[in-house]
Amino acid sequence: MKIWHHLLLFAAIGCGTVAQSDTTMMENGGDRFISGGVVDAPVGGRGDTFLSGRTVVARGVVGGDLHVTGFEVSVRAQTGEDLYAIGGTVDLGGSVTRDMTAAGFSLRTQSDAQTGGNARLMGNTVTIEGPVTGALSVIGQDVILNAAIDGDARILSRTLTFGPDARVGGTLTYGAPEPIAVPDRVATPDRVVFEAISAKGMWDDFDEIQREMPMLPGVASLLFGFVISLLFFLVLGALFLGFMPRRVEKLRQRIAEAPGQSLVLGVLGLAVLFGLVPITALTFIGLPFVPIAILAIVVFWTLGYALGAYSVAMRLWHAFIGDQLPGMIVRLSIYAAAIILVALLNFIPFVGWVVNYTLVLLGIGAMTHAILQRLIGNTGVAFDVDMQPIDED
Repeated sequence: MKIWHHLLLFAAIGCGTVAQSDTTMMENGGDRFISGGVVDAPVGGRGDTFLSGRTVVARGVVGGDLHVTGFEVSVRAQTGEDLYAIGGTVDLGGSVTRDMTAAGFSLRTQSDAQTGGNARLMGNTVTIEGPVTGALSVIGQDVILNAAIDGDARILSRTLTFGPDARVGGTLTYGAPEPIAVPDRVATPDRVVFEAISAKGMWDDFDEIQREMPMLPGVASLLFGFVISLLFFLVLGALFLGFMPRRVEKLRQRIAEAPGQSLVLGVLGLAVLFGLVPITALTFIGLPFVPIAILAIVVFWTLGYALGAYSVAMRLWHAFIGDQLPGMIVRLSIYAAAIILVALLNFIPFVGWVVNYTLVLLGIGAMTHAILQRLIGNTGVAFDVDMQPIDED
């Protein structure tokens, strides 16, 4: 399965739970995308089909892969290739030519859910009634097996129950707190492997993984990261001060003249940026633009932080030295000192976070004002009823 199919499936978890009044359908390159609050639509076509909604019922015949996500998922379709389903309650029926992969709090495969390849299931309560031609892999709290498995079966669960139709043609490997009696009709003793699991064993495995993972960075790593971050912001400041000195100076003056308004506009601009992510993810059409929205947040956050630090540092410089604008080297040195000081403030709990966040809001506020001014246009000086100019601030 293509990796972007995985991304679409799991991204649909976020947008599939949004209640929509109408069902939206789109086709592209032979693939069909259907989303809505309640989706009960016949599926078809030679390509892959993606269904997402609060309640989803899939019927019909799909030539390619079928991807379904929602709170309540019911599949009654014949899938030509692979089936992928995830939701709160998942009820699967219909044949699957290749593999089946499903997860849910309550997961059930019906007797007509014939899987031609392997089946991978995960949930709190998992009931398997559909036969599997290949291998079966299950992880769940309570697992009920009542189907014929032609290949091997590996089950990890707290409780494991076998129904009258349970059969395992290969090796049955099960993990449980205690061994259970496996009927011979399910698998003969020479084809049954028990693996004990316990909370202590799980913690031992966790400790082993933790030892293999890198721990907290040392002093040298922290110092190296600090130097790299400082160099990045220095290069960023040098580029903007060298190529856009007038624009940077105008934004700095805006912050100095109206810091309160810049903070308010910073909150507004940041809210718009973060709001772009769920808005672009509401439909499948907007999903490709989600990374762009996230990238915009990172870019504006970084630029706002740098602009805010530079503006505050220059405001302090003018307060103690004078109103004369210093040269390029001096301004860059002031900016570097501001970045170092703000970085050191991060070691002070809460205070460092407040200072950094305030600088970000100031910078984004100035950029938001510039963008709004560009979009709306400059209407000139405003006058009151006595034809006296009004101070914008």
